[in-house]
Amino acid sequence: MNRRVLTFAAVGAAAVLTLTACGSGSGGGGKASSDGSVTLKLVAADYGDKATNSSKLYWDDVVKRFESKNPKIKVDVQIVNWNDIDKKVKTMIQSGNVPDILQTGGYADKVADHLLYPATDVLSSATHANFMETFSKAGQVDGVQYGIPFVSSTRAFFYNKAIFAKAGITEAPKSWADVQAAAKRIKAKAPGVTPYALPLGPEEAQGESMMWELGNAGGITDAAGKYALDSQANVGTFNWLRTNLVEPGLTYANPATTDRKTAFADFAAGKTAMLNGHPSLIQMSKDGKIDYAVAPIPGRSGSLKSALGVADWMMAFKKNGHKDQIKEFLDFAYLKENTKKFDEMYNLMPVTTDTLKDMSAGGQHKDLEPFFALLPQATFYPLGDTSWDAVSAEIKKTIGTAVGDDPAKVLGALQKKAEDAVSNE
Repeated sequence: MNRRVLTFAAVGAAAVLTLTACGSGSGGGGKASSDGSVTLKLVAADYGDKATNSSKLYWDDVVKRFESKNPKIKVDVQIVNWNDIDKKVKTMIQSGNVPDILQTGGYADKVADHLLYPATDVLSSATHANFMETFSKAGQVDGVQYGIPFVSSTRAFFYNKAIFAKAGITEAPKSWADVQAAAKRIKAKAPGVTPYALPLGPEEAQGESMMWELGNAGGITDAAGKYALDSQANVGTFNWLRTNLVEPGLTYANPATTDRKTAFADFAAGKTAMLNGHPSLIQMSKDGKIDYAVAPIPGRSGSLKSALGVADWMMAFKKNGHKDQIKEFLDFAYLKENTKKFDEMYNLMPVTTDTLKDMSAGGQHKDLEPFFALLPQATFYPLGDTSWDAVSAEIKKTIGTAVGDDPAKVLGALQKKAEDAVSNE
C-alpha cells in the first residue's frame, strides 16, 4: 500500500523514517557463494513511524528464524520508507542491482517490463491456496498472478453515535436515502457539525469516488475490465451526490479540495457525523474520545456487499535466478505465526485465510470484526492494468469537480484520458 494503502496503510502511520539496511544493504541482488549457499536480497517498505516500531524489527526476527532452519540461504534485508521506496527500486533496476524479493505498494509496472516470476513459481501449492481468492485475482495481469498480497485493508461506514442520538437517529443508514435523511436531521439538530464528510480532494479521490460508484452498480471498470469512468451508473452517482448532499449543504462546501486526512481529523474531533473510513480511523476516534460505530457502506438501494479493498504486495524477480530459494523464504514468511504478527503489529488486515480465521476468533479484535466480514468480497482498483497509475493520478486531480460541474462532462474527459493512457502503453 505508497504513502498510499495502506497508504493508508500503515494505520495512518505510513512511514516517514528512512532506515539503513539490515545486513549489508548494499551491493547487487542475491548472490551464490563458493560453499553453495545463496544470499537473497529483500527490499521492504517500512510501516512504522519511528525506530521502535520500524518494520526492520519484524524482518530481523523473521530472517533470523528462517536462516536458523535454512543455513544455506541468507537473506539481506533493506528497509526503505514509503516516500523513497519506488524511486530507490527504480534506480536499483536501472543499474542492474535487482533485488530477489520486493515488498511495496504495486507490481504491474514490473510485470510490463517482464521482471517477475509468476506467483505459482515461487510459492508452494499450500501457500498459494491459503490466500483469499479475491486478493489472488487482484494480483493478476492477463490471467497470471504476479502480485503476491502482503497486507490489506477495506473500508466501512463510520458514524458518531453521540451526534446520531442528539439528532434522534437510532440506526446506521443502509441506503443513500437514509444517508440524506440522517444528514438533514443532523444539520437541523447539531449546528456546526458537517453531516457527511465527502473528501474528493487529490489525496484519495479515487477511493471515495469508487465507494460511491460501487453503491450504484458502477465502478472504474466494466465487467470486461475496460475503463468505464463515464458510465451511466457513474454519472448518476455524481448527479445524486451533487443534488442530495452538496447543493443542500450536507457535506463540505467544496469536496473537490477536501482531502481524506481532513475528513478523518474532523471525525476524530467530533466535527463531522458520518464518513467512509478504513481501520486507521479506529485509533484516531479512540484518541479523540469519539463514541463511534462501524457499519457496511450504504449503497443506493441498500448496504454494499462488496466494499473497496486495498492491498500491498510482495513480488519475486527473475534476474538472479533464485527461484527455489525465494520459494523457501516466501513459504516461511507466509506462515500464520509471521503474517499474524505483522498484521497485529500495525493493526492491518490479513490476506490469508488461516490468519483471517485466527484473528476473527474469540473476540480478540472486536474493532476489526466489521472489516474482517468485508474482506473476502472486497473489490479492488484495476491494479493489474499498467495504465492504472496514470489513470488514478487523473482521477485524483479532477473527479471531485463532478459534484460541482456537469458530471457527464467531467467523467467523459476522464474516460478520454484513461483511453489515451491505455493506447500509449
